[in-house]
Amino acid sequence: MNPGMQRSTMATSLSTHQVPSPSDPSALAPGGDREAGSSSQASAQRHQLALMRAGQLSAVQRVAAGNELARLGDPRFRPDAWDLPDDPPLGFVEIPPGPFLMGSDPGQDPTAYPDEIPPHEISLPRYYIGRYPVTGRQFRAFIDQTGHKPENDGSLYGPPNHPVVWLGWFDALKYCEWLTKRLRDWEGTPEPLAALLRQEGWCVTLPSEPEWEKAGRGADGRAYPWGNEPDNNRGNFGGTGIMTTSAVGCFPEGASPYGIEDMSGNVWEWTRSVWGPYPYPSDAAGRAEREYLEVREGVRRVRRGGAFFSSPRSARCTVRLGSGPYPHGGGMGCRVVLRPALP
Repeated sequence: MNPGMQRSTMATSLSTHQVPSPSDPSALAPGGDREAGSSSQASAQRHQLALMRAGQLSAVQRVAAGNELARLGDPRFRPDAWDLPDDPPLGFVEIPPGPFLMGSDPGQDPTAYPDEIPPHEISLPRYYIGRYPVTGRQFRAFIDQTGHKPENDGSLYGPPNHPVVWLGWFDALKYCEWLTKRLRDWEGTPEPLAALLRQEGWCVTLPSEPEWEKAGRGADGRAYPWGNEPDNNRGNFGGTGIMTTSAVGCFPEGASPYGIEDMSGNVWEWTRSVWGPYPYPSDAAGRAEREYLEVREGVRRVRRGGAFFSSPRSARCTVRLGSGPYPHGGGMGCRVVLRPALP
């Protein structure tokens, strides 16, 4: 079938997004349909996954396939590893050490907001970042094991392979602390993660602003993960016609130069950085003051990336939004990094 025929056929066969009711906790119950191991279900899962990643289909069609995959059980994730991605590094992608351009040059990007200016070079050591935002089922694994009470119950419901939403900064940080301990203690933690966590004292935490931005745009100063122009086929933000979250990985052509996905749109993502002016501190003392994790009254934390309802301007990699550390609605999630322990 040629791409044009396939697009037309799929337009009539793929369903639209259906969010499970908050009164249905089984939507994120551990195991679920995923454990039904029939060959027909496995075949259906593979088919929907291929559709979800098919660049010749529209964004709406790919998102519908991702929602069907949520119903069938998403084979990309491991139920025996807290639903982390089923690849050798459990979804963590290495970001190499070195400099990158942070911020915006209004001469090159007239849509830049004042708080993105001036552009400046920042150098970072090696770290790892999640290929996808933290999903609903990943967050639910944490809740089920710890009994933690989230700030907003909305973070407990929703499609299991979509990003967790209604997420407060403190809940995101607690998830990171829990995952650090799980991966340190688990015999199945793959290398090099195991050695970094156990021997070198690394931890899972929220990314800093520079860590998030470098992973999202690479080293060349581009505005979006894929280039300098907005494209609704590459990110779930205003204009797609979706108007809700999507399964992580529905926009493969929107991946960053490092292969990180969903960095533009879908959900805003918490960072550990405290809101402050640019240039971002380059010295150790300045960064420590910008990236401390203890609670202080009136402190705003920075969120990045835009959400499904954001304008193209707000979905650029350089956009910064300072917010109180509480849940900010159905478009607020997080992504994690693996890095040396914070001072």
